[in-house]
Amino acid sequence: MHFLKGNIACAEGAIVAGCRFYAGYPITPASEIMAHMSRRVLEEDGAFIQTEDEISAIAAVIGASWGGVKAMTATSGPGISLMLENIGLAVATETPCVIVNVQRGGPSTGSPSLHSQADVLQAKYGSHGDYPIIAIAPSSPQEMFDHTVWAFNMAEKFRTPVFVLSDRLVSHMTEQVKIPSPEHVKLENRKILDSFQGKRQKVFLGKGSVAPMPVFGRGLKGNVTGSTHLEDGFRDVASASVLDAEIKRLHDKILDHVDDITISDEEFLEDAEIALFSYGSSYRAVIEGVARGRKECLKAGSFRAVTLWPLPEKKIRDLASRVKKIIVCENNLGQMYHFVKAAVGQRVEVQFLDPDVQGTLINPEKVLAKIREVLNTNG
Repeated sequence: MHFLKGNIACAEGAIVAGCRFYAGYPITPASEIMAHMSRRVLEEDGAFIQTEDEISAIAAVIGASWGGVKAMTATSGPGISLMLENIGLAVATETPCVIVNVQRGGPSTGSPSLHSQADVLQAKYGSHGDYPIIAIAPSSPQEMFDHTVWAFNMAEKFRTPVFVLSDRLVSHMTEQVKIPSPEHVKLENRKILDSFQGKRQKVFLGKGSVAPMPVFGRGLKGNVTGSTHLEDGFRDVASASVLDAEIKRLHDKILDHVDDITISDEEFLEDAEIALFSYGSSYRAVIEGVARGRKECLKAGSFRAVTLWPLPEKKIRDLASRVKKIIVCENNLGQMYHFVKAAVGQRVEVQFLDPDVQGTLINPEKVLAKIREVLNTNG
């Protein structure tokens, strides 16, 4: 058992997952990940680059991934803003990599030392076009380790960039972290293309499929472009049918496996009349407020979305069939709130509990007060 800061646990999770390339630019509150990786990745015979900016960092990560290694970067909201064009490239070229966003107050430079959960829509919709993404939201240093390993596995399995959506609170808190021995960690191995199949190799496949990747520098030839392309990677930017097939393939390979990708957990919901929806650091306040409410015999429960993208919509709809109201708790002015409402439809009322002061954690007392209010009791 170790006593680790969340950012350090994330870096150690990356090493255990097999990350052997890190590129990044220092930024508060994510810099400890980079500092730790600058030593650890070299100890594992990997490569580390401090780039001149975040644009270069994500470009280097994409290149390293096509060079055959597991690659990662970490930054905060302003850095993600700079990376988004190349994140779109990673999606279009089906490049496995992990991107950690330690969220902070924004927009623009914002508040480097204050925490936020306002980048969850940026992860899903930041780059242009219609594309899917996978994103997970840890709520503790232990989950910073576990979810980073999970993110690498999803990236390799589905050939896609995966976000770890942390925030300043989770990344800077220090708690016990159990790091299992490597033989007890299940890792997803990349499917490598190691032989020719004709003059124009199929680097990308058809509906919902994940093609083996060629490794640059090992003698095989594959065309890789962010432009709309055929299965062999060669450009075709004029045919609507090609664009349609590419976009649907990108979606299908993830959305056909939503049940395998999405993670959520429930507590105190067996007899609950209301459910509090949360994720990441906000979950810590919610579960404390719900637990206090249970001591007052208030029938409230917690539903946590661990995977944010794809959103576990079926589980949310099932939740709506079991409770009278859902209260969404997140540290922003309402981002996942609208998606929960859309998933629920007219089944139950959905309310929003925002933080009193942006940049501060939702107070468990406020959660408890809301539970009392909704259940019509003065406590």
